[in-house]
Amino acid sequence: MVRFGGFGVRMESMPVGTRAFTITRWGALVWVLTWFPLYTWSWGWQNMLHLCDVSVVIACLGLWFRQSLLVSSQALLAPLVGVLWSLDVLWRIVTAHHLVGGTEYMWDQHYALWIRLLSCFHIVLPVVLLWALQILGYDRRALAFQSAITGVLLIFSRFLSPQLNMNYAFQDPLLHRTWGPAPTHLAVILLGALMIFFLPTHLVFLRVFPSARQPE
Repeated sequence: MVRFGGFGVRMESMPVGTRAFTITRWGALVWVLTWFPLYTWSWGWQNMLHLCDVSVVIACLGLWFRQSLLVSSQALLAPLVGVLWSLDVLWRIVTAHHLVGGTEYMWDQHYALWIRLLSCFHIVLPVVLLWALQILGYDRRALAFQSAITGVLLIFSRFLSPQLNMNYAFQDPLLHRTWGPAPTHLAVILLGALMIFFLPTHLVFLRVFPSARQPE
């Protein structure tokens, strides 16, 4: 039982063999096998190094193989990205300006509308992952795993063009500045993601969701 003030919330794990979860597993498999080649063909292989795009692949694998660690790790990232993406798109629709940036491609007429709409996974994925955590449970190793994934992708991103600023490997998303030499800047971005986003979300998940069964 988790209590917030005078209210109690109970999250208990459910059998992984439920019909809804089976449908979700197959949906995840069909989605990643369809989305990945289309996205790569449209945006190029470099785009697939985005944390959010890697997250889709890992999350779908986690759902298909019923691996709580994979699902849990991406649940630390997907809700944050989903909220920022949705806010930026909505802000652009209402004001004709971007709030935080990163969704400019959604208005790029060089790409077919249906290709751009594939990015709506940013809205659906967080909901699916949070629901799946109630079934699979939250794996406390997710924080270390997601931090490692982020660190590796930051290093790879540094070898790409600075104009891409993939995963903010060259400039941070808020002040748009570089924090010293490459190792220092990457460390700042990684620690910022860990302390501001991953760790607080991890602590909430530990209290809200049931614990995943650890391998013996």
